[in-house]
Amino acid sequence: MVGFIQRSIDVFIIGLCLFVANWAYGQGWTMGLTGAFVLASISYLAISAITGLYRSWRSQTVAEECGVALSTWGSVVPVLLLSAFVSKTTELYSRVVVISWCLAVPVCTVALRLVARRILRYLRKTGRNYRRVAIAGATESGIRIAHLLSSSLETGTNVMGIFDDRAAARLAQVELGEHSIVGRIDEMVERAKQGNIDVIYLAFPLRAERRLREIIARLADTTATVYVVTDLFVFDLMQARWGNVEGMPVVSVFDTPFHGLGGWVKRAEDLALSSLILLMIALPMLCIAIAIKLTSKGPVFFRQTRYGLNGRPIKVLKFRSMTTMDDGPQVKQATKDDVRITPLGRFLRRTSLDELPQFINVLFGEMSVVGPRPHAVAHNELYRGKIRGYMLRHKVKPGITGWAQVNGWRGETEVVEKMEQRIEHDLYYIDNWNLLWDLEIVFLTVFGRNVRKRAY
Repeated sequence: MVGFIQRSIDVFIIGLCLFVANWAYGQGWTMGLTGAFVLASISYLAISAITGLYRSWRSQTVAEECGVALSTWGSVVPVLLLSAFVSKTTELYSRVVVISWCLAVPVCTVALRLVARRILRYLRKTGRNYRRVAIAGATESGIRIAHLLSSSLETGTNVMGIFDDRAAARLAQVELGEHSIVGRIDEMVERAKQGNIDVIYLAFPLRAERRLREIIARLADTTATVYVVTDLFVFDLMQARWGNVEGMPVVSVFDTPFHGLGGWVKRAEDLALSSLILLMIALPMLCIAIAIKLTSKGPVFFRQTRYGLNGRPIKVLKFRSMTTMDDGPQVKQATKDDVRITPLGRFLRRTSLDELPQFINVLFGEMSVVGPRPHAVAHNELYRGKIRGYMLRHKVKPGITGWAQVNGWRGETEVVEKMEQRIEHDLYYIDNWNLLWDLEIVFLTVFGRNVRKRAY
């Protein structure tokens, strides 16, 4: 019911902002505006299912919730613009009204959430709207859950403490931090039966399945909400989510964020950006091709084998910037004063202009505008055995630019630690992707300072 109300309010805000923007500029209401409102509302609700906008935010900060709201609307705007462009109806809409609408909606939706959070915070300070939480098991995951829940007032939880049956001598070896053992499991069950506990987190290791089943059976005689947190989640999981196979629950350990609608949104973004950018850079690319042909011997383009989605080989297109075109089992990385780089190639590499032909790869679906940069196959084979999780970057399409690049992690990786930093940024991007972040990375690629570092 709460989710339905939240969705209804957001749809109302989308319609109200459009109406007010149109009325403020003295425009009459048209069927085109009705269509825009309907498309925006449907897109917003569909994309919110991917971003998780309407999930419970008790365990998240207000900044995270507002960020998701912004990214959700930020994903809707390209859909609206692309639809108007494809249907050739852009002339039906006032630019001033559309811009005002696109700016007003995120301001209003964020403001609404800030007000709601302020009200909830006040209620919680006065002792209302709280849930009493108990943690069963002084394990690493149990202590971690206790810390996360008690570290922020915004979670709306009161952590009563940790319950554990182990002997005092064993518990003395556990680093509890600011938390303490308040009783045994039997006491926790009794408190739950008396209605003194609202939520229970069962934090047991995977090997304690029998004990876990026993406690769950006893808690079935209470009204407490019960969550199971096993030590599986102590590990770093990528895009972990629950699913089921013919009714049997399973949890993904490594997965891609681009399943279903997420994949369609990402592909629509790539098509829109690559088509627009190719139109803009067609003449500069022609000039660069002529300059390469006039200043050095060899072909204009260089096609190198790289790993694409799911590790499948693809041919990545670049402007030739070297006198050699290495594409075998041994590929030497470019260094600062590499004699193989042509004078024009040095300029192209420093400004990343040599990467422009890769927008053709994006258009054909082999690459994405934003994603982990593809490495030569020889480098993949070298580092996959040295860096944990290296090949997980291939769970998504490689990108022309990425989170690692705009943070300065590009160029030569003469020590493994530099490649580890690049991979860490790549995996963080995959695990936290959203459309608004992609647009930020594109902006930083063009205007950011770090992206030029170590480019040679």
